[in-house]
Amino acid sequence: MNMRAVVIEAFGEPRDVLTAGERPVPEPGPGEVRVATTLAPIHNHDLAIIRGVYGYRPELPAVPGTEAVGRIDALGEGVTGLEVGQRVTVSGVQGAWAEYFVAKAAGVVPVPDSVSDATASQLLAMPLSALMLLEDLNVEAGQWITINAANGAVGRLLNLLARARGVKVLNLVRSEAAAKSLRELGFEPVLDTESGDWQQRAAEVTGGEPIVRAVDQVSGKAADDLLAVLGPRGELITFGALSGQPLVLNPGPIIFKQAVVKGFWGSKRAEEIGGEERRRLITELVTLAAQGVLDLAVETAYPLEQAAEAAAASERPGRNAKIALSAPALSGE
Repeated sequence: MNMRAVVIEAFGEPRDVLTAGERPVPEPGPGEVRVATTLAPIHNHDLAIIRGVYGYRPELPAVPGTEAVGRIDALGEGVTGLEVGQRVTVSGVQGAWAEYFVAKAAGVVPVPDSVSDATASQLLAMPLSALMLLEDLNVEAGQWITINAANGAVGRLLNLLARARGVKVLNLVRSEAAAKSLRELGFEPVLDTESGDWQQRAAEVTGGEPIVRAVDQVSGKAADDLLAVLGPRGELITFGALSGQPLVLNPGPIIFKQAVVKGFWGSKRAEEIGGEERRRLITELVTLAAQGVLDLAVETAYPLEQAAEAAAASERPGRNAKIALSAPALSGE
Protein backbone atom coordinates (compact mmCIF):
# COMPACT_ATOMS: atom_id res chain seq x y z
CA MET A 1 0.00 0.00 0.00
CA ASN A 2 1.38 3.38 -1.01
CA MET A 3 0.78 6.92 0.21
CA ARG A 4 1.46 10.47 -0.94
CA ALA A 5 4.58 11.99 0.58
CA VAL A 6 7.06 14.83 0.21
CA VAL A 7 10.45 13.36 -0.70
CA ILE A 8 14.03 14.62 -0.97
CA GLU A 9 16.53 12.64 -3.04
CA ALA A 10 19.41 15.02 -2.26
CA PHE A 11 20.18 17.82 0.18
CA GLY A 12 19.83 21.36 -1.12
CA GLU A 13 17.59 24.38 -1.35
CA PRO A 14 14.00 23.34 -0.56
CA ARG A 15 12.66 24.90 -3.76
CA ASP A 16 15.03 22.66 -5.75
CA VAL A 17 14.87 19.33 -3.92
CA LEU A 18 11.32 19.00 -2.55
CA THR A 19 9.10 16.78 -4.67
CA ALA A 20 5.89 14.87 -4.08
CA GLY A 21 5.73 11.17 -4.80
CA GLU A 22 4.50 7.76 -3.76
CA ARG A 23 6.05 5.96 -0.81
CA PRO A 24 5.13 2.74 0.99
CA VAL A 25 2.89 3.28 4.01
CA PRO A 26 5.15 2.72 7.06
CA GLU A 27 4.35 -0.04 9.53
CA PRO A 28 4.61 0.71 13.26
CA GLY A 29 7.16 -1.37 15.12
CA PRO A 30 7.01 -2.43 18.77
CA GLY A 31 6.20 0.56 20.97
CA GLU A 32 5.22 2.69 17.98
CA VAL A 33 2.01 4.04 16.48
CA ARG A 34 1.16 5.01 12.93
CA VAL A 35 -0.43 8.44 12.59
CA ALA A 36 -2.61 9.65 9.72
CA THR A 37 -1.45 13.22 9.18
CA THR A 38 -3.88 16.11 9.34
CA LEU A 39 -1.57 19.13 9.46
CA ALA A 40 2.22 19.53 9.69
CA PRO A 41 3.94 22.91 10.16
CA ILE A 42 7.13 23.96 8.39
CA HIS A 43 9.79 24.86 10.94
CA ASN A 44 13.17 26.50 10.34
CA HIS A 45 14.89 23.33 11.51
CA ASP A 46 12.93 21.34 8.92
CA LEU A 47 14.44 23.52 6.21
CA ALA A 48 17.90 23.16 7.76
CA ILE A 49 17.52 19.37 7.63
CA ILE A 50 16.51 19.57 3.97
CA ARG A 51 19.58 21.70 3.25
CA GLY A 52 21.78 19.19 5.08
CA VAL A 53 23.06 21.74 7.59
CA TYR A 54 21.28 20.58 10.74
CA GLY A 55 22.75 18.53 13.58
CA TYR A 56 21.95 15.27 11.78
CA ARG A 57 21.32 14.12 8.23
CA PRO A 58 18.59 11.58 7.47
CA GLU A 59 19.38 8.73 5.13
CA LEU A 60 18.29 9.55 1.58
CA PRO A 61 15.78 9.40 0.04
CA ALA A 62 13.94 10.87 3.00
CA VAL A 63 10.53 12.25 3.90
CA PRO A 64 10.94 15.53 5.87
CA GLY A 65 8.70 16.85 8.62
CA THR A 66 9.24 16.71 12.37
CA GLU A 67 5.92 17.77 13.94
CA ALA A 68 2.25 17.15 13.13
CA VAL A 69 -1.24 16.58 14.40
CA GLY A 70 -3.27 13.63 13.21
CA ARG A 71 -5.14 10.54 14.31
CA ILE A 72 -3.69 7.20 15.31
CA ASP A 73 -4.17 4.79 12.43
CA ALA A 74 -2.46 1.65 13.79
CA LEU A 75 -0.83 0.43 17.01
CA GLY A 76 2.47 -1.40 17.18
CA GLU A 77 3.12 -4.39 19.40
CA GLY A 78 2.97 -3.67 23.12
CA VAL A 79 1.32 -0.24 22.85
CA THR A 80 -1.21 0.42 25.60
CA GLY A 81 -3.15 3.49 26.72
CA LEU A 82 -3.74 4.72 23.16
CA GLU A 83 -6.49 3.91 20.67
CA VAL A 84 -6.93 3.83 16.91
CA GLY A 85 -8.73 7.02 15.88
CA GLN A 86 -7.38 9.01 18.83
CA ARG A 87 -6.30 12.56 17.97
CA VAL A 88 -2.68 13.21 18.88
CA THR A 89 0.16 15.64 18.32
CA VAL A 90 3.83 14.72 18.23
CA SER A 91 7.20 16.34 17.55
CA GLY A 92 10.74 15.08 17.12
CA VAL A 93 9.69 12.60 14.44
CA GLN A 94 10.86 12.07 10.87
CA GLY A 95 8.51 11.80 7.92
CA ALA A 96 5.53 13.91 9.01
CA TRP A 97 5.17 15.51 5.56
CA ALA A 98 3.23 12.52 4.31
CA GLU A 99 -0.21 10.96 4.60
CA TYR A 100 1.12 8.61 7.29
CA PHE A 101 4.16 8.46 9.57
CA VAL A 102 5.25 6.44 12.59
CA ALA A 103 6.15 7.76 16.03
CA LYS A 104 7.13 6.34 19.38
CA ALA A 105 3.98 5.79 21.40
CA ALA A 106 5.61 7.37 24.45
CA GLY A 107 6.08 10.63 22.52
CA VAL A 108 2.56 11.23 21.21
CA VAL A 109 0.32 13.57 23.16
CA PRO A 110 -3.49 13.25 23.02
CA VAL A 111 -5.22 16.56 22.32
CA PRO A 112 -8.92 17.37 22.77
CA ASP A 113 -11.03 18.27 19.75
CA SER A 114 -11.52 21.75 21.24
CA VAL A 115 -7.93 22.56 20.24
CA SER A 116 -7.71 23.63 16.59
CA ASP A 117 -5.58 21.73 14.09
CA ALA A 118 -3.46 24.86 13.64
CA THR A 119 -2.62 25.03 17.34
CA ALA A 120 -2.30 21.28 17.88
CA SER A 121 0.06 20.86 14.93
CA GLN A 122 2.67 23.16 16.49
CA LEU A 123 1.95 22.63 20.18
CA LEU A 124 5.13 20.84 21.18
CA ALA A 125 8.37 21.85 19.45
CA MET A 126 8.46 25.65 19.79
CA PRO A 127 6.02 26.06 22.71
CA LEU A 128 7.86 23.48 24.80
CA SER A 129 11.18 25.26 24.18
CA ALA A 130 9.57 28.58 25.11
CA LEU A 131 8.04 27.10 28.26
CA MET A 132 11.34 25.50 29.30
CA LEU A 133 12.99 28.88 28.76
CA LEU A 134 10.34 30.56 30.90
CA GLU A 135 10.94 27.97 33.62
CA ASP A 136 14.67 28.65 33.51
CA LEU A 137 14.08 32.40 33.80
CA ASN A 138 12.71 31.69 37.29
CA VAL A 139 10.51 34.78 37.44
CA GLU A 140 7.46 35.48 39.56
CA ALA A 141 4.07 36.98 38.76
CA GLY A 142 4.31 40.77 38.62
CA GLN A 143 7.97 40.86 37.60
CA TRP A 144 9.18 42.31 34.29
CA ILE A 145 11.10 40.52 31.55
CA THR A 146 12.00 41.76 28.08
CA ILE A 147 12.68 39.98 24.80
CA ASN A 148 13.95 41.26 21.47
CA ALA A 149 12.76 39.95 18.10
CA ALA A 150 9.44 39.72 19.93
CA ASN A 151 7.51 39.44 16.68
CA GLY A 152 9.07 36.04 15.96
CA ALA A 153 7.51 32.70 16.85
CA VAL A 154 9.47 32.26 20.08
CA GLY A 155 8.87 35.86 21.13
CA ARG A 156 5.12 35.56 20.71
CA LEU A 157 5.03 32.19 22.47
CA LEU A 158 7.13 33.38 25.40
CA ASN A 159 4.83 36.39 25.71
CA LEU A 160 1.67 34.27 25.80
CA LEU A 161 3.09 31.79 28.30
CA ALA A 162 4.55 34.49 30.55
CA ARG A 163 1.32 36.48 30.63
CA ALA A 164 -0.58 33.31 31.53
CA ARG A 165 1.62 33.16 34.65
CA GLY A 166 1.17 36.83 35.46
CA VAL A 167 4.66 37.84 34.31
CA LYS A 168 4.94 41.25 32.59
CA VAL A 169 6.66 41.35 29.19
CA LEU A 170 8.25 44.30 27.41
CA ASN A 171 8.36 43.38 23.71
CA LEU A 172 11.16 44.80 21.58
CA VAL A 173 11.20 44.88 17.78
CA ARG A 174 13.29 46.68 15.17
CA SER A 175 10.70 48.64 13.21
CA GLU A 176 7.51 50.57 13.82
CA ALA A 177 5.77 48.31 11.29
CA ALA A 178 6.66 45.26 13.38
CA ALA A 179 5.52 47.06 16.53
CA LYS A 180 2.19 47.92 14.92
CA SER A 181 1.72 44.32 13.79
CA LEU A 182 2.32 43.02 17.32
CA ARG A 183 -0.07 45.55 18.83
CA GLU A 184 -2.76 44.44 16.39
CA LEU A 185 -2.29 40.90 17.71
CA GLY A 186 -2.82 42.16 21.26
CA PHE A 187 0.79 42.18 22.42
CA GLU A 188 1.51 45.17 24.65
CA PRO A 189 3.69 46.97 25.54
CA VAL A 190 5.86 47.05 22.40
CA LEU A 191 8.80 49.35 21.67
CA ASP A 192 10.70 49.95 18.43
CA THR A 193 14.43 49.83 19.22
CA GLU A 194 15.20 51.87 16.10
CA SER A 195 13.63 54.91 17.77
CA GLY A 196 16.21 56.99 19.57
CA ASP A 197 14.44 57.25 22.92
CA TRP A 198 13.29 53.64 23.34
CA GLN A 199 15.41 53.00 26.47
CA GLN A 200 13.91 56.03 28.21
CA ARG A 201 10.45 54.89 27.15
CA ALA A 202 11.20 51.42 28.53
CA ALA A 203 11.67 52.94 31.98
CA GLU A 204 8.37 54.80 31.59
CA VAL A 205 6.50 51.70 30.43
CA THR A 206 7.68 49.65 33.40
CA GLY A 207 6.96 52.48 35.82
CA GLY A 208 10.53 52.33 37.04
CA GLU A 209 10.19 48.70 38.13
CA PRO A 210 13.32 46.65 37.38
CA ILE A 211 13.52 44.32 34.40
CA VAL A 212 14.83 41.14 36.01
CA ARG A 213 15.45 39.05 32.88
CA ALA A 214 16.29 39.93 29.28
CA VAL A 215 16.13 37.36 26.47
CA ASP A 216 18.33 38.03 23.44
CA GLN A 217 17.57 36.35 20.12
CA VAL A 218 19.50 38.81 17.93
CA SER A 219 23.08 38.98 19.31
CA GLY A 220 25.51 41.68 18.17
CA LYS A 221 24.90 45.11 19.69
CA ALA A 222 21.29 44.19 20.49
CA ALA A 223 22.56 42.18 23.44
CA ASP A 224 24.31 45.24 24.85
CA ASP A 225 21.12 47.26 24.40
CA LEU A 226 19.30 44.73 26.58
CA LEU A 227 21.98 45.07 29.25
CA ALA A 228 21.31 48.81 29.31
CA VAL A 229 17.69 48.31 30.42
CA LEU A 230 18.32 45.30 32.67
CA GLY A 231 17.85 45.85 36.40
CA PRO A 232 20.43 45.24 39.16
CA ARG A 233 21.47 41.58 39.50
CA GLY A 234 19.42 40.81 36.40
CA GLU A 235 20.14 38.05 33.92
CA LEU A 236 20.73 38.27 30.17
CA ILE A 237 19.89 35.00 28.43
CA THR A 238 21.18 34.51 24.90
CA PHE A 239 18.87 32.25 22.92
CA GLY A 240 19.70 33.02 19.29
CA ALA A 241 21.81 35.04 16.88
CA LEU A 242 19.48 36.32 14.18
CA SER A 243 21.97 39.05 13.27
CA GLY A 244 24.71 36.50 12.64
CA GLN A 245 27.02 38.68 14.73
CA PRO A 246 28.96 37.79 17.91
CA LEU A 247 27.77 39.18 21.22
CA VAL A 248 28.83 42.78 21.84
CA LEU A 249 28.79 43.47 25.57
CA ASN A 250 29.98 46.51 27.50
CA PRO A 251 31.63 45.27 30.71
CA GLY A 252 30.39 48.32 32.65
CA PRO A 253 26.74 47.26 33.05
CA ILE A 254 27.78 43.68 33.74
CA ILE A 255 30.08 44.78 36.54
CA PHE A 256 28.09 47.57 38.12
CA LYS A 257 24.71 45.84 37.81
CA GLN A 258 26.31 42.53 38.85
CA ALA A 259 24.50 41.03 35.88
CA VAL A 260 24.67 37.41 34.78
CA VAL A 261 25.02 36.42 31.11
CA LYS A 262 24.18 32.85 30.15
CA GLY A 263 22.88 30.75 27.28
CA PHE A 264 19.84 28.55 26.68
CA TRP A 265 19.59 25.69 24.18
CA GLY A 266 16.15 24.10 23.98
CA SER A 267 17.29 20.76 22.56
CA LYS A 268 19.81 20.21 25.35
CA ARG A 269 17.33 21.34 27.98
CA ALA A 270 14.78 18.86 26.63
CA GLU A 271 17.33 16.07 27.06
CA GLU A 272 17.94 17.07 30.65
CA ILE A 273 14.39 17.20 31.97
CA GLY A 274 12.87 14.07 33.44
CA GLY A 275 9.68 12.39 32.32
CA GLU A 276 7.64 13.85 35.16
CA GLU A 277 8.74 17.42 34.42
CA ARG A 278 8.11 16.94 30.70
CA ARG A 279 4.60 15.68 31.39
CA ARG A 280 3.94 18.65 33.68
CA LEU A 281 5.04 21.15 31.05
CA ILE A 282 3.11 19.45 28.25
CA THR A 283 0.00 19.30 30.44
CA GLU A 284 0.32 23.06 30.96
CA LEU A 285 0.57 23.60 27.19
CA VAL A 286 -2.43 21.40 26.40
CA THR A 287 -4.47 23.09 29.14
CA LEU A 288 -3.63 26.58 27.85
CA ALA A 289 -4.49 25.49 24.32
CA ALA A 290 -7.83 24.01 25.42
CA GLN A 291 -8.62 27.26 27.26
CA GLY A 292 -7.85 29.29 24.15
CA VAL A 293 -4.99 31.12 25.85
CA LEU A 294 -2.42 29.45 23.60
CA ASP A 295 -3.80 30.00 20.12
CA LEU A 296 -1.30 29.35 17.33
CA ALA A 297 -2.27 30.35 13.82
CA VAL A 298 -1.44 28.87 10.43
CA GLU A 299 -1.31 31.48 7.68
CA THR A 300 -1.71 29.01 4.80
CA ALA A 301 -1.93 25.23 4.57
CA TYR A 302 -0.57 23.86 1.31
CA PRO A 303 -1.21 20.39 -0.11
CA LEU A 304 1.73 17.98 -0.07
CA GLU A 305 2.20 18.44 -3.82
CA GLN A 306 3.04 22.14 -3.24
CA ALA A 307 5.72 21.56 -0.60
CA ALA A 308 8.38 23.54 -2.49
CA GLU A 309 6.05 26.53 -2.78
CA ALA A 310 5.11 26.18 0.89
CA ALA A 311 8.77 26.12 1.96
CA ALA A 312 9.43 29.31 0.01
CA ALA A 313 6.42 30.98 1.62
CA SER A 314 7.64 29.99 5.08
CA GLU A 315 10.86 31.97 4.57
CA ARG A 316 9.23 35.19 3.41
CA PRO A 317 9.64 37.98 5.98
CA GLY A 318 6.71 39.68 7.65
CA ARG A 319 4.62 36.64 8.50
CA ASN A 320 2.79 36.44 11.83
CA ALA A 321 1.80 32.78 11.50
CA LYS A 322 3.15 29.43 10.35
CA ILE A 323 3.02 27.86 6.93
CA ALA A 324 1.92 24.23 6.99
CA LEU A 325 1.26 21.17 4.85
CA SER A 326 -2.04 19.33 4.97
CA ALA A 327 -3.46 15.96 3.95
CA PRO A 328 -7.04 17.04 3.07
CA ALA A 329 -8.33 13.58 2.21
CA LEU A 330 -7.55 12.46 5.73
CA SER A 331 -8.63 15.57 7.62
CA GLY A 332 -12.00 15.67 5.91
CA GLU A 333 -11.45 19.16 4.49
